Amino acid sequence: MADLEMIKRKVGKEASQFVESGMTIGLGFGSTAYWLIQALGERVKNGEIFYGVPTSNQTAEWAKEVGIHLTDFAHVTTLDVAIDGADEVDENFQLIKGGGGALLREKIVASAAKEFIVIVDYTKIVQKLGAFPLPIEIIPFGYERTQKQIADLGLHPALRKEEEVYLTDNGNYILDCDGGVIENPSELSHTLHNIPGVVESGLFIDMAAKVIVGKEDSIEILDVKK
Repeated sequence: MADLEMIKRKVGKEASQFVESGMTIGLGFGSTAYWLIQALGERVKNGEIFYGVPTSNQTAEWAKEVGIHLTDFAHVTTLDVAIDGADEVDENFQLIKGGGGALLREKIVASAAKEFIVIVDYTKIVQKLGAFPLPIEIIPFGYERTQKQIADLGLHPALRKEEEVYLTDNGNYILDCDGGVIENPSELSHTLHNIPGVVESGLFIDMAAKVIVGKEDSIEILDVKK
């Protein structure tokens, strides 16, 4: 069996090569993004400087630990690059993200970048999205109605819970939707955004510029043709 953690580490290091000293970077959240941050931290030790906009509180902690300077959208309007993982990447380079609960901030950060690079191991590559439950961030007020409207689409939403109801860093709820294969991700994304109470969906449509895929014995860099 492949050592997925080692593959993620290699992908994170490979992705770090697309970052130059002095750049402002959108820093993703998740196990592969962790290794990107560690790789950048090694370069900080050698005197390089990076400015990061983190997509989660945990990401901010990782970045501070390795010496990456943190900034925010009060100080920058555009990012040189954003690098983040994904839960699924389909044959058209559409994504499902949000398994870690940071999908809203991840989408804000990705949309602010000149280039959005997706870093994954080979298990995340699929023909069509949908095997991974689609996360949807919703506001707590009236969530029962929002959940019903999403259920009426055939998505089978379940309120994310740990010991208690899961709260995002934004204080919102997440519905994990196990609706099977998503035949038209773009259309579904549009439909979800028209439901009052939906803050953001984990469908990232036409956002990736590159996808770096870690395999058992190689790394593949896919340039997305827009």
